Amino acid sequence: TDGGRNLSLDSILMGLPMSDPTAWATAMNNLGMAPMGMTGQPLLPDFDPALGMMTGIPPINPMMPGLGIVPPPIPPDMPAVKEIIHCKSCTLFPPNPHLPPPATRERPPGCKTVFVGGLPENGTEQIIMEVFEQCGEVIAIRKSKKNFCHIRFAEEFMVDKALYLSGYRIRLGSSTDKKDTGRLHVDFAQARDDLYEWECKQRMLAREERHRRRLAEERFRPPSPPPVVHYSDHECSVVAEKLKDDTKFSEAIQTLLTWIERGEVNRRTANNFYSMIQSANSHIRRLINEKAAHEKEMEEAKEKFKLALSGILVQFEQIVAVYHSASKQKAWDHFTKAQRKNISVWCKQAEEIRNIHNDELMGIRREEEMEMSDEEIEDPSEMKETEESALVSQVEALKEENDSLRWQLDAYRNEVELLKQEQGKASRDEDTTKEQQMKLLQQALQGMQKHLLKVQEEYKKREAELEKVREDKLKIETLLENLKEQVCAMQGVAACRGTGLVFPAGFCLVTMTFVVFLSPGIISTFLHVHPFGASIEYICSYLQRLDSKICTAEVEVLMTRLQNTFRQELSGVGASLEKRWKFCGFDGLKMT
Repeated sequence: TDGGRNLSLDSILMGLPMSDPTAWATAMNNLGMAPMGMTGQPLLPDFDPALGMMTGIPPINPMMPGLGIVPPPIPPDMPAVKEIIHCKSCTLFPPNPHLPPPATRERPPGCKTVFVGGLPENGTEQIIMEVFEQCGEVIAIRKSKKNFCHIRFAEEFMVDKALYLSGYRIRLGSSTDKKDTGRLHVDFAQARDDLYEWECKQRMLAREERHRRRLAEERFRPPSPPPVVHYSDHECSVVAEKLKDDTKFSEAIQTLLTWIERGEVNRRTANNFYSMIQSANSHIRRLINEKAAHEKEMEEAKEKFKLALSGILVQFEQIVAVYHSASKQKAWDHFTKAQRKNISVWCKQAEEIRNIHNDELMGIRREEEMEMSDEEIEDPSEMKETEESALVSQVEALKEENDSLRWQLDAYRNEVELLKQEQGKASRDEDTTKEQQMKLLQQALQGMQKHLLKVQEEYKKREAELEKVREDKLKIETLLENLKEQVCAMQGVAACRGTGLVFPAGFCLVTMTFVVFLSPGIISTFLHVHPFGASIEYICSYLQRLDSKICTAEVEVLMTRLQNTFRQELSGVGASLEKRWKFCGFDGLKMT
Protein backbone atom coordinates (compact mmCIF):
# COMPACT_ATOMS: atom_id res chain seq x y z
CA THR A 1 0.00 0.00 0.00
CA ASP A 2 3.01 2.31 -0.16
CA GLY A 3 1.94 4.58 -3.00
CA GLY A 4 5.39 5.86 -3.89
CA ARG A 5 7.03 2.40 -4.20
CA ASN A 6 4.29 -0.02 -5.17
CA LEU A 7 3.01 1.85 -8.26
CA SER A 8 4.24 0.84 -11.70
CA LEU A 9 5.54 2.97 -14.50
CA ASP A 10 2.31 2.27 -16.32
CA SER A 11 0.50 4.26 -13.62
CA ILE A 12 2.91 7.15 -14.27
CA LEU A 13 2.00 7.08 -17.92
CA MET A 14 -1.71 7.01 -17.08
CA GLY A 15 -1.23 10.34 -15.27
CA LEU A 16 0.40 12.14 -18.24
CA PRO A 17 -1.72 14.78 -19.94
CA MET A 18 -3.52 13.39 -22.98
CA SER A 19 -3.47 16.87 -24.58
CA ASP A 20 0.25 16.36 -25.37
CA PRO A 21 0.50 13.29 -27.64
CA THR A 22 4.16 13.94 -28.37
CA ALA A 23 5.16 13.52 -24.70
CA TRP A 24 3.04 10.38 -24.46
CA ALA A 25 4.64 8.91 -27.61
CA THR A 26 8.13 9.75 -26.34
CA ALA A 27 7.50 7.97 -23.01
CA MET A 28 6.09 4.91 -24.78
CA ASN A 29 9.02 4.89 -27.19
CA ASN A 30 11.50 4.92 -24.27
CA LEU A 31 9.80 1.83 -22.86
CA GLY A 32 9.90 0.02 -26.20
CA MET A 33 6.10 0.04 -26.57
CA ALA A 34 4.00 0.97 -29.54
CA PRO A 35 2.58 4.46 -28.84
CA MET A 36 -1.14 3.96 -28.20
CA GLY A 37 -3.79 6.44 -27.11
CA MET A 38 -6.19 6.02 -24.21
CA THR A 39 -8.76 4.60 -26.59
CA GLY A 40 -6.30 2.17 -28.14
CA GLN A 41 -5.57 3.92 -31.53
CA PRO A 42 -1.87 4.18 -32.60
CA LEU A 43 -0.35 7.65 -32.26
CA LEU A 44 2.61 6.95 -34.57
CA PRO A 45 1.63 4.54 -37.38
CA ASP A 46 5.21 4.25 -38.67
CA PHE A 47 6.69 3.33 -35.22
CA ASP A 48 9.37 0.67 -35.35
CA PRO A 49 9.71 -1.18 -32.02
CA ALA A 50 13.28 -2.20 -32.92
CA LEU A 51 14.34 1.46 -32.53
CA GLY A 52 13.26 1.66 -28.88
CA MET A 53 15.52 1.39 -25.88
CA MET A 54 14.25 -2.06 -24.94
CA THR A 55 14.94 -4.09 -28.04
CA GLY A 56 13.64 -7.58 -28.58
CA ILE A 57 10.32 -6.91 -26.81
CA PRO A 58 7.17 -7.03 -28.97
CA PRO A 59 4.81 -4.04 -28.88
CA ILE A 60 2.65 -3.93 -25.76
CA ASN A 61 -0.79 -2.40 -25.67
CA PRO A 62 -1.26 -0.48 -22.36
CA MET A 63 -5.00 -0.96 -22.64
CA MET A 64 -4.72 -4.76 -22.53
CA PRO A 65 -6.89 -6.26 -19.77
CA GLY A 66 -4.97 -6.78 -16.56
CA LEU A 67 -2.08 -4.50 -17.45
CA GLY A 68 -3.18 -1.61 -15.22
CA ILE A 69 -5.21 -3.61 -12.71
CA VAL A 70 -2.25 -5.43 -11.14
CA PRO A 71 0.82 -3.28 -11.83
CA PRO A 72 4.22 -4.96 -11.60
CA PRO A 73 6.00 -3.98 -8.37
CA ILE A 74 9.00 -1.66 -8.53
CA PRO A 75 12.16 -3.04 -6.93
CA PRO A 76 12.85 -1.39 -3.56
CA ASP A 77 16.32 -0.29 -4.59
CA MET A 78 15.01 1.59 -7.67
CA PRO A 79 13.63 5.04 -6.76
CA ALA A 80 10.34 5.96 -8.42
CA VAL A 81 10.77 9.04 -10.62
CA LYS A 82 7.75 11.33 -10.46
CA GLU A 83 7.22 13.95 -13.16
CA ILE A 84 5.16 17.10 -13.51
CA ILE A 85 1.53 16.43 -14.45
CA HIS A 86 -0.25 19.07 -16.52
CA CYS A 87 -4.01 19.34 -16.42
CA LYS A 88 -6.38 21.87 -18.09
CA SER A 89 -7.02 23.93 -14.96
CA CYS A 90 -4.06 23.06 -12.74
CA THR A 91 -0.55 21.70 -12.59
CA LEU A 92 0.82 19.01 -10.24
CA PHE A 93 4.45 19.28 -9.14
CA PRO A 94 6.16 16.12 -7.74
CA PRO A 95 7.56 16.06 -4.18
CA ASN A 96 11.24 15.93 -3.29
CA PRO A 97 12.42 12.39 -4.22
CA HIS A 98 14.79 12.28 -1.23
CA LEU A 99 11.96 12.66 1.28
CA PRO A 100 10.40 9.51 2.77
CA PRO A 101 7.10 8.36 1.25
CA PRO A 102 3.95 9.78 2.86
CA ALA A 103 2.46 7.69 5.67
CA THR A 104 -0.86 5.89 5.15
CA ARG A 105 -3.25 4.11 7.45
CA GLU A 106 -4.07 0.41 7.26
CA ARG A 107 -6.11 -0.41 4.22
CA PRO A 108 -9.72 -1.33 5.09
CA PRO A 109 -11.17 -4.41 3.40
CA GLY A 110 -12.74 -3.62 0.03
CA CYS A 111 -11.53 -0.02 0.10
CA LYS A 112 -12.71 2.08 -2.88
CA THR A 113 -12.76 5.48 -1.13
CA VAL A 114 -9.78 7.80 -0.54
CA PHE A 115 -9.30 10.82 1.67
CA VAL A 116 -7.73 13.82 -0.11
CA GLY A 117 -6.41 16.62 2.09
CA GLY A 118 -4.37 19.77 1.42
CA LEU A 119 -6.63 21.05 -1.38
CA PRO A 120 -6.43 24.72 -2.39
CA GLU A 121 -9.10 26.96 -0.91
CA ASN A 122 -10.29 27.93 -4.38
CA GLY A 123 -10.39 24.32 -5.55
CA THR A 124 -13.73 23.08 -6.93
CA GLU A 125 -15.22 19.66 -7.60
CA GLN A 126 -14.54 20.10 -11.32
CA ILE A 127 -10.81 20.56 -10.64
CA ILE A 128 -10.78 17.55 -8.27
CA MET A 129 -12.60 15.48 -10.91
CA GLU A 130 -10.12 16.64 -13.57
CA VAL A 131 -7.14 15.52 -11.43
CA PHE A 132 -8.44 12.17 -10.13
CA GLU A 133 -10.48 10.94 -13.12
CA GLN A 134 -7.15 9.95 -14.69
CA CYS A 135 -6.88 7.24 -11.98
CA GLY A 136 -10.20 5.66 -12.92
CA GLU A 137 -13.95 6.08 -12.93
CA VAL A 138 -15.08 8.35 -10.07
CA ILE A 139 -18.49 7.48 -8.62
CA ALA A 140 -18.89 10.26 -6.04
CA ILE A 141 -17.02 13.23 -4.56
CA ARG A 142 -17.92 14.57 -1.09
CA LYS A 143 -16.14 17.90 -0.64
CA SER A 144 -15.85 19.70 2.68
CA LYS A 145 -15.35 23.39 3.41
CA LYS A 146 -12.09 22.67 5.24
CA ASN A 147 -9.97 21.92 2.15
CA PHE A 148 -10.44 18.14 2.08
CA CYS A 149 -12.76 15.69 0.35
CA HIS A 150 -13.62 12.00 -0.05
CA ILE A 151 -13.55 10.37 -3.49
CA ARG A 152 -15.14 6.99 -4.21
CA PHE A 153 -13.90 5.02 -7.23
CA ALA A 154 -15.53 2.18 -9.14
CA GLU A 155 -12.78 -0.41 -8.49
CA GLU A 156 -10.24 -1.11 -5.74
CA PHE A 157 -7.14 -0.88 -7.96
CA MET A 158 -7.99 2.76 -8.78
CA VAL A 159 -7.28 3.64 -5.13
CA ASP A 160 -3.64 2.58 -5.60
CA LYS A 161 -3.32 4.97 -8.55
CA ALA A 162 -4.83 7.79 -6.50
CA LEU A 163 -2.35 7.15 -3.66
CA TYR A 164 0.45 7.84 -6.17
CA LEU A 165 -0.57 11.51 -6.17
CA SER A 166 0.02 11.86 -2.42
CA GLY A 167 2.69 14.50 -1.77
CA TYR A 168 2.21 16.41 -5.06
CA ARG A 169 1.95 20.23 -4.89
CA ILE A 170 -1.06 21.53 -6.79
CA ARG A 171 -1.29 24.97 -8.40
CA LEU A 172 -4.40 26.36 -10.05
CA GLY A 173 -3.49 27.89 -13.40
CA SER A 174 -0.44 30.16 -13.20
CA SER A 175 -1.45 31.89 -9.96
CA THR A 176 0.95 31.96 -7.02
CA ASP A 177 -1.67 33.01 -4.51
CA LYS A 178 -1.75 30.93 -1.34
CA LYS A 179 -5.44 30.18 -1.85
CA ASP A 180 -4.66 28.67 -5.26
CA THR A 181 -1.94 26.27 -4.04
CA GLY A 182 -1.78 23.27 -1.74
CA ARG A 183 0.00 19.97 -1.02
CA LEU A 184 -2.12 16.86 -1.64
CA HIS A 185 -2.31 14.14 1.01
CA VAL A 186 -4.11 10.99 -0.23
CA ASP A 187 -4.92 8.17 2.18
CA PHE A 188 -7.29 5.23 2.55
CA ALA A 189 -10.75 6.06 3.89
CA GLN A 190 -13.23 3.78 5.62
CA ALA A 191 -16.72 3.90 4.11
CA ARG A 192 -19.84 1.89 4.88
CA ASP A 193 -20.64 1.37 1.21
CA ASP A 194 -17.21 -0.14 0.55
CA LEU A 195 -17.49 -2.45 3.55
CA TYR A 196 -21.04 -3.48 2.58
CA GLU A 197 -20.02 -4.28 -1.01
CA TRP A 198 -16.97 -6.19 0.23
CA GLU A 199 -19.09 -8.27 2.62
CA CYS A 200 -21.62 -8.97 -0.15
CA LYS A 201 -18.77 -10.09 -2.39
CA GLN A 202 -17.36 -12.34 0.34
CA ARG A 203 -20.79 -13.86 0.95
CA MET A 204 -21.19 -14.47 -2.77
CA LEU A 205 -17.78 -16.18 -2.89
CA ALA A 206 -18.70 -18.27 0.16
CA ARG A 207 -21.96 -19.31 -1.52
CA GLU A 208 -20.10 -20.29 -4.66
CA GLU A 209 -17.59 -22.27 -2.59
CA ARG A 210 -20.40 -24.06 -0.73
CA HIS A 211 -22.09 -24.78 -4.04
CA ARG A 212 -18.86 -26.27 -5.45
CA ARG A 213 -18.37 -28.38 -2.33
CA ARG A 214 -21.96 -29.57 -2.49
CA LEU A 215 -21.52 -30.58 -6.11
CA ALA A 216 -18.29 -32.42 -5.24
CA GLU A 217 -19.97 -34.22 -2.33
CA GLU A 218 -22.91 -35.20 -4.50
CA ARG A 219 -20.49 -36.48 -7.12
CA PHE A 220 -18.76 -38.79 -4.62
CA ARG A 221 -21.88 -39.68 -2.63
CA PRO A 222 -22.98 -43.29 -3.08
CA PRO A 223 -26.28 -43.76 -4.89
CA SER A 224 -29.35 -44.07 -2.68
CA PRO A 225 -30.81 -47.54 -2.30
CA PRO A 226 -33.83 -48.41 -4.40
CA PRO A 227 -37.20 -47.78 -2.69
CA VAL A 228 -38.78 -50.72 -0.89
CA VAL A 229 -42.12 -51.81 -2.36
CA HIS A 230 -45.23 -51.79 -0.18
CA TYR A 231 -46.49 -54.99 1.34
CA SER A 232 -48.95 -57.16 -0.61
CA ASP A 233 -49.64 -60.87 -0.88
CA HIS A 234 -47.89 -61.05 -4.23
CA GLU A 235 -44.80 -59.17 -2.98
CA CYS A 236 -44.79 -61.35 0.14
CA SER A 237 -44.61 -64.52 -1.97
CA VAL A 238 -41.82 -62.99 -4.08
CA VAL A 239 -39.79 -62.05 -0.98
CA ALA A 240 -40.35 -65.52 0.51
CA GLU A 241 -38.86 -67.09 -2.63
CA LYS A 242 -35.91 -64.69 -2.57
CA LEU A 243 -35.19 -65.60 1.05
CA LYS A 244 -34.58 -69.18 -0.06
CA ASP A 245 -32.11 -68.06 -2.73
CA ASP A 246 -28.57 -67.35 -1.47
CA THR A 247 -27.85 -64.79 -4.20
CA LYS A 248 -30.95 -62.67 -3.42
CA PHE A 249 -31.06 -63.12 0.35
CA SER A 250 -29.57 -59.70 1.24
CA GLU A 251 -32.14 -57.80 -0.82
CA ALA A 252 -35.02 -59.89 0.54
CA ILE A 253 -33.97 -59.58 4.21
CA GLN A 254 -33.72 -55.78 3.83
CA THR A 255 -37.27 -55.68 2.42
CA LEU A 256 -38.53 -57.85 5.29
CA LEU A 257 -36.86 -55.57 7.85
CA THR A 258 -38.43 -52.46 6.27
CA TRP A 259 -41.90 -54.05 6.30
CA ILE A 260 -41.61 -54.98 9.97
CA GLU A 261 -40.39 -51.48 10.90
CA ARG A 262 -43.26 -49.92 8.93
CA GLY A 263 -45.77 -51.85 11.01
CA GLU A 264 -47.11 -54.15 8.28
CA VAL A 265 -47.46 -57.02 10.76
CA ASN A 266 -51.06 -57.61 11.90
CA ARG A 267 -53.32 -60.54 12.61
CA ARG A 268 -54.01 -61.18 8.94
CA THR A 269 -50.35 -61.10 7.85
CA ALA A 270 -48.77 -62.60 10.97
CA ASN A 271 -48.54 -66.12 9.47
CA ASN A 272 -46.86 -64.85 6.31
CA PHE A 273 -44.31 -62.86 8.32
CA TYR A 274 -43.66 -65.85 10.58
CA SER A 275 -42.91 -68.05 7.55
CA MET A 276 -40.50 -65.42 6.18
CA ILE A 277 -38.75 -65.12 9.58
CA GLN A 278 -38.52 -68.92 9.66
CA SER A 279 -36.85 -68.85 6.23
CA ALA A 280 -34.38 -66.27 7.54
CA ASN A 281 -33.62 -68.54 10.51
CA SER A 282 -32.99 -71.49 8.20
CA HIS A 283 -30.45 -69.35 6.34
CA ILE A 284 -28.36 -69.35 9.54
CA ARG A 285 -27.67 -73.05 9.08
CA ARG A 286 -26.55 -72.40 5.51
CA LEU A 287 -24.20 -69.66 6.76
CA ILE A 288 -22.77 -71.95 9.45
CA ASN A 289 -22.15 -74.69 6.88
CA GLU A 290 -20.52 -72.20 4.54
CA LYS A 291 -18.30 -70.94 7.32
CA ALA A 292 -17.33 -74.51 8.26
CA ALA A 293 -16.44 -75.22 4.63
CA HIS A 294 -14.26 -72.13 4.45
CA GLU A 295 -12.56 -73.05 7.74
CA LYS A 296 -11.92 -76.52 6.41
CA GLU A 297 -10.36 -75.09 3.25
CA MET A 298 -8.23 -72.80 5.37
CA GLU A 299 -7.02 -75.69 7.54
CA GLU A 300 -6.21 -77.76 4.44
CA ALA A 301 -4.29 -74.81 2.99
CA LYS A 302 -2.39 -74.44 6.26
CA GLU A 303 -1.51 -78.13 6.27
CA LYS A 304 -0.34 -77.95 2.66
CA PHE A 305 1.76 -74.90 3.47
CA LYS A 306 3.29 -76.62 6.49
CA LEU A 307 4.09 -79.73 4.49
CA ALA A 308 5.63 -77.70 1.69
CA LEU A 309 7.63 -75.62 4.17
CA SER A 310 8.83 -78.78 5.93
CA GLY A 311 9.96 -80.23 2.60
CA ILE A 312 11.80 -77.03 1.77
CA LEU A 313 13.52 -77.09 5.16
CA VAL A 314 14.60 -80.71 4.62
CA GLN A 315 16.14 -79.78 1.30
CA PHE A 316 17.87 -76.79 2.89
CA GLU A 317 19.30 -79.08 5.56
CA GLN A 318 20.62 -81.42 2.88
CA ILE A 319 22.22 -78.54 0.98
CA VAL A 320 23.82 -77.20 4.17
CA ALA A 321 25.09 -80.71 4.96
CA VAL A 322 26.70 -80.84 1.50
CA TYR A 323 28.43 -77.49 2.20
CA HIS A 324 29.66 -78.70 5.59
CA SER A 325 30.99 -81.95 4.15
CA ALA A 326 32.75 -80.00 1.40
CA SER A 327 34.34 -77.79 4.08
CA LYS A 328 36.07 -80.73 5.71
CA GLN A 329 39.77 -81.28 5.17
CA LYS A 330 39.42 -84.30 2.88
CA ALA A 331 37.68 -82.31 0.15
CA TRP A 332 38.61 -78.76 1.17
CA ASP A 333 42.31 -79.09 0.25
CA HIS A 334 41.49 -79.92 -3.37
CA PHE A 335 39.57 -76.68 -4.02
CA THR A 336 41.15 -73.41 -5.09
CA LYS A 337 40.90 -70.25 -2.97
CA ALA A 338 38.19 -68.76 -5.17
CA GLN A 339 36.18 -72.00 -4.99
CA ARG A 340 36.58 -72.14 -1.21
CA LYS A 341 35.42 -68.53 -0.91
CA ASN A 342 32.34 -69.21 -3.04
CA ILE A 343 31.48 -72.35 -1.06
CA SER A 344 31.77 -70.52 2.28
CA VAL A 345 29.58 -67.65 1.00
CA TRP A 346 26.98 -70.10 -0.34
CA CYS A 347 27.00 -71.95 2.96
CA LYS A 348 26.34 -68.74 4.92
CA GLN A 349 23.50 -67.76 2.61
CA ALA A 350 21.90 -71.20 2.81
CA GLU A 351 22.12 -71.22 6.62
CA GLU A 352 20.52 -67.76 6.86
CA ILE A 353 17.64 -68.74 4.56
CA ARG A 354 17.19 -72.02 6.44
CA ASN A 355 17.04 -70.21 9.78
CA ILE A 356 14.44 -67.75 8.44
CA HIS A 357 12.20 -70.57 7.18
CA ASN A 358 12.71 -72.51 10.39
CA ASP A 359 11.63 -69.49 12.46
CA GLU A 360 8.55 -69.13 10.28
CA LEU A 361 7.61 -72.79 10.78
CA MET A 362 8.17 -72.51 14.53
CA GLY A 363 5.96 -69.41 14.61
CA ILE A 364 3.15 -71.35 12.90
CA ARG A 365 3.48 -74.14 15.42
CA ARG A 366 3.44 -71.67 18.33
CA GLU A 367 0.25 -70.11 16.98
CA GLU A 368 -1.36 -73.55 16.77
CA GLU A 369 -0.28 -74.32 20.34
CA MET A 370 -1.72 -71.01 21.54
CA GLU A 371 -5.01 -71.74 19.77
CA MET A 372 -5.12 -75.18 21.41
CA SER A 373 -4.38 -73.64 24.80
CA ASP A 374 -7.15 -71.05 24.28
CA GLU A 375 -9.62 -73.83 23.52
CA GLU A 376 -8.60 -75.71 26.65
CA ILE A 377 -9.14 -72.75 29.00
CA GLU A 378 -11.37 -73.79 31.89
CA ASP A 379 -13.98 -71.84 33.78
CA PRO A 380 -12.78 -69.13 36.21
CA SER A 381 -13.94 -71.11 39.26
CA GLU A 382 -11.98 -74.19 38.16
CA MET A 383 -8.95 -72.03 37.37
CA LYS A 384 -8.90 -70.71 40.93
CA GLU A 385 -8.89 -74.26 42.27
CA THR A 386 -6.14 -75.45 39.95
CA GLU A 387 -3.96 -72.33 40.14
CA GLU A 388 -1.66 -73.75 42.79
CA SER A 389 -1.25 -77.07 41.00
CA ALA A 390 -0.53 -75.23 37.70
CA LEU A 391 2.17 -73.17 39.39
CA VAL A 392 3.73 -76.31 40.83
CA SER A 393 3.72 -77.98 37.43
CA GLN A 394 5.26 -74.88 35.83
CA VAL A 395 7.99 -74.86 38.46
CA GLU A 396 8.76 -78.52 37.75
CA ALA A 397 8.81 -77.86 34.00
CA LEU A 398 11.19 -74.97 34.52
CA LYS A 399 13.42 -77.20 36.64
CA GLU A 400 13.56 -79.81 33.87
CA GLU A 401 14.26 -77.12 31.26
CA ASN A 402 16.99 -75.72 33.49
CA ASP A 403 18.65 -79.12 33.78
CA SER A 404 18.46 -79.71 30.02
CA LEU A 405 19.99 -76.31 29.36
CA ARG A 406 22.81 -77.08 31.76
CA TRP A 407 23.52 -80.34 29.94
CA GLN A 408 23.54 -78.54 26.61
CA LEU A 409 25.88 -75.95 28.09
CA ASP A 410 28.28 -78.67 29.24
CA ALA A 411 28.14 -80.25 25.78
CA TYR A 412 28.94 -76.90 24.14
CA ARG A 413 31.84 -76.39 26.56
CA ASN A 414 33.25 -79.83 25.70
CA GLU A 415 32.91 -78.99 22.01
CA VAL A 416 34.77 -75.73 22.53
CA GLU A 417 37.57 -77.49 24.38
CA LEU A 418 37.91 -80.07 21.60
CA LEU A 419 38.02 -77.33 19.01
CA LYS A 420 40.73 -75.53 21.01
CA GLN A 421 42.80 -78.75 21.11
CA GLU A 422 42.45 -79.32 17.37
CA GLN A 423 43.17 -75.67 16.59
CA GLY A 424 46.96 -76.02 17.08
CA LYS A 425 47.15 -79.01 14.73
CA ALA A 426 45.15 -77.49 11.87
CA SER A 427 46.74 -75.64 8.94
CA ARG A 428 46.36 -71.96 8.09
CA ASP A 429 43.44 -72.57 5.77
CA GLU A 430 41.67 -74.47 8.51
CA ASP A 431 42.38 -71.71 11.01
CA THR A 432 40.00 -69.31 9.32
CA THR A 433 37.14 -71.83 9.29
CA LYS A 434 37.84 -72.92 12.85
CA GLU A 435 37.85 -69.30 14.07
CA GLN A 436 34.50 -68.75 12.43
CA GLN A 437 33.15 -71.90 14.06
CA MET A 438 34.58 -70.78 17.37
CA LYS A 439 32.84 -67.42 17.06
CA LEU A 440 29.57 -69.10 16.18
CA LEU A 441 29.91 -71.50 19.10
CA GLN A 442 30.79 -68.66 21.47
CA GLN A 443 27.78 -66.71 20.30
CA ALA A 444 25.59 -69.78 20.78
CA LEU A 445 27.13 -70.31 24.23
CA GLN A 446 26.42 -66.71 25.21
CA GLY A 447 22.86 -67.07 23.98
CA MET A 448 22.41 -70.26 26.00
CA GLN A 449 23.82 -68.56 29.09
CA LYS A 450 21.44 -65.62 28.69
CA HIS A 451 18.56 -68.01 28.20
CA LEU A 452 19.64 -69.94 31.30
CA LEU A 453 19.69 -66.75 33.35
CA LYS A 454 16.21 -65.86 32.10
CA VAL A 455 14.94 -69.32 33.03
CA GLN A 456 16.46 -69.03 36.51
CA GLU A 457 14.85 -65.63 37.02
CA GLU A 458 11.49 -66.99 35.86
CA TYR A 459 11.94 -69.97 38.19
CA LYS A 460 12.53 -67.61 41.12
CA LYS A 461 9.48 -65.56 40.18
CA ARG A 462 7.32 -68.70 40.03
CA GLU A 463 8.58 -69.81 43.43
CA ALA A 464 7.78 -66.38 44.88
CA GLU A 465 4.28 -66.53 43.39
CA LEU A 466 3.80 -70.01 44.83
CA GLU A 467 4.88 -68.83 48.30
CA LYS A 468 2.53 -65.88 48.00
CA VAL A 469 -0.38 -68.14 47.09
CA ARG A 470 0.36 -70.37 50.07
CA GLU A 471 0.51 -67.37 52.42
CA ASP A 472 -2.80 -66.09 51.04
CA LYS A 473 -4.32 -69.53 51.59
CA LEU A 474 -3.13 -69.61 55.23
CA LYS A 475 -4.51 -66.11 55.82
CA ILE A 476 -7.89 -67.12 54.40
CA GLU A 477 -7.99 -70.24 56.61
CA THR A 478 -7.19 -68.21 59.75
CA LEU A 479 -9.86 -65.67 58.84
CA LEU A 480 -12.41 -68.48 58.42
CA GLU A 481 -11.51 -69.93 61.83
CA ASN A 482 -11.84 -66.51 63.49
CA LEU A 483 -15.21 -65.99 61.88
CA LYS A 484 -16.40 -69.40 63.09
CA GLU A 485 -15.25 -68.60 66.64
CA GLN A 486 -17.04 -65.23 66.58
CA VAL A 487 -20.26 -66.84 65.39
CA CYS A 488 -20.10 -69.47 68.15
CA ALA A 489 -19.41 -66.79 70.76
CA MET A 490 -22.36 -64.74 69.61
CA GLN A 491 -24.69 -67.71 69.79
CA GLY A 492 -23.40 -68.65 73.28
CA VAL A 493 -23.90 -65.17 74.70
CA ALA A 494 -27.37 -64.97 73.18
CA ALA A 495 -28.46 -67.97 75.24
CA CYS A 496 -28.48 -66.17 78.63
CA ARG A 497 -28.66 -67.84 82.00
CA GLY A 498 -32.21 -68.26 83.36
CA THR A 499 -33.76 -65.99 80.67
CA GLY A 500 -34.19 -68.39 77.80
CA LEU A 501 -33.70 -65.48 75.35
CA VAL A 502 -32.20 -66.22 71.95
CA PHE A 503 -31.18 -63.08 70.10
CA PRO A 504 -31.06 -62.93 66.32
CA ALA A 505 -27.79 -63.15 64.37
CA GLY A 506 -26.05 -59.82 64.03
CA PHE A 507 -27.58 -58.46 67.28
CA CYS A 508 -25.35 -55.91 68.98
CA LEU A 509 -23.41 -57.40 71.94
CA VAL A 510 -23.66 -54.20 74.01
CA THR A 511 -27.43 -54.04 73.59
CA MET A 512 -27.73 -57.74 74.46
CA THR A 513 -25.67 -57.26 77.65
CA PHE A 514 -27.77 -54.27 78.65
CA VAL A 515 -31.07 -56.12 78.15
CA VAL A 516 -29.99 -59.32 79.91
CA PHE A 517 -27.98 -58.09 82.89
CA LEU A 518 -28.68 -54.41 83.53
CA SER A 519 -32.34 -54.14 82.58
CA PRO A 520 -33.80 -56.25 85.51
CA GLY A 521 -32.09 -54.08 88.13
CA ILE A 522 -33.06 -50.81 86.45
CA ILE A 523 -36.68 -51.98 85.99
CA SER A 524 -36.83 -53.15 89.63
CA THR A 525 -35.63 -49.73 90.85
CA PHE A 526 -38.06 -47.95 88.55
CA LEU A 527 -41.10 -50.07 89.70
CA HIS A 528 -40.08 -49.80 93.37
CA VAL A 529 -40.48 -46.05 93.05
CA HIS A 530 -43.91 -46.61 91.43
CA PRO A 531 -45.77 -48.85 93.94
CA PHE A 532 -49.00 -48.79 91.88
CA GLY A 533 -47.22 -50.19 88.81
CA ALA A 534 -46.47 -48.86 85.34
CA SER A 535 -47.31 -49.84 81.78
CA ILE A 536 -44.79 -51.54 79.52
CA GLU A 537 -44.63 -48.44 77.23
CA TYR A 538 -43.76 -46.22 80.20
CA ILE A 539 -41.02 -48.63 81.30
CA CYS A 540 -39.56 -48.89 77.78
CA SER A 541 -39.58 -45.12 77.34
CA TYR A 542 -37.48 -44.85 80.46
CA LEU A 543 -35.07 -47.59 79.29
CA GLN A 544 -34.73 -46.08 75.79
CA ARG A 545 -33.27 -42.97 77.34
CA LEU A 546 -30.37 -45.15 78.43
CA ASP A 547 -30.14 -47.22 75.23
CA SER A 548 -32.15 -46.25 72.13
CA LYS A 549 -31.83 -49.76 70.59
CA ILE A 550 -34.05 -51.48 73.24
CA CYS A 551 -37.22 -53.06 71.84
CA THR A 552 -40.51 -53.20 73.76
CA ALA A 553 -41.14 -56.84 72.84
CA GLU A 554 -37.74 -57.95 74.21
CA VAL A 555 -38.31 -56.13 77.54
CA GLU A 556 -41.78 -57.69 77.88
CA VAL A 557 -40.40 -61.17 77.17
CA LEU A 558 -37.68 -60.62 79.80
CA MET A 559 -40.19 -59.48 82.47
CA THR A 560 -42.47 -62.43 81.65
CA ARG A 561 -39.56 -64.84 82.24
CA LEU A 562 -38.78 -63.31 85.67
CA GLN A 563 -42.10 -64.17 87.41
CA ASN A 564 -40.61 -64.03 90.95
CA THR A 565 -39.50 -60.45 90.38
CA PHE A 566 -42.20 -58.86 88.23
CA ARG A 567 -45.96 -59.39 88.18
CA GLN A 568 -48.54 -58.19 85.68
CA GLU A 569 -51.94 -56.91 86.92
CA LEU A 570 -55.07 -55.73 85.14
CA SER A 571 -56.82 -52.56 86.30
CA GLY A 572 -59.92 -50.80 85.02
CA VAL A 573 -63.13 -52.04 83.44
CA GLY A 574 -64.19 -52.37 79.82
CA ALA A 575 -62.55 -49.91 77.51
CA SER A 576 -60.38 -48.51 80.30
CA LEU A 577 -58.77 -51.90 80.94
CA GLU A 578 -55.01 -51.42 81.43
CA LYS A 579 -52.07 -53.78 82.02
CA ARG A 580 -49.63 -52.69 84.73
CA TRP A 581 -46.40 -54.26 85.88
CA LYS A 582 -45.41 -54.26 89.57
CA PHE A 583 -42.28 -55.21 91.46
CA CYS A 584 -42.86 -58.32 93.67
CA GLY A 585 -39.33 -59.25 94.65
CA PHE A 586 -39.83 -58.32 98.33
CA ASP A 587 -43.24 -60.01 98.76
CA GLY A 588 -41.70 -63.29 100.02
CA LEU A 589 -39.59 -61.41 102.59
CA LYS A 590 -42.64 -59.58 103.95
CA MET A 591 -44.53 -62.89 104.42
CA THR A 592 -41.65 -64.37 106.37
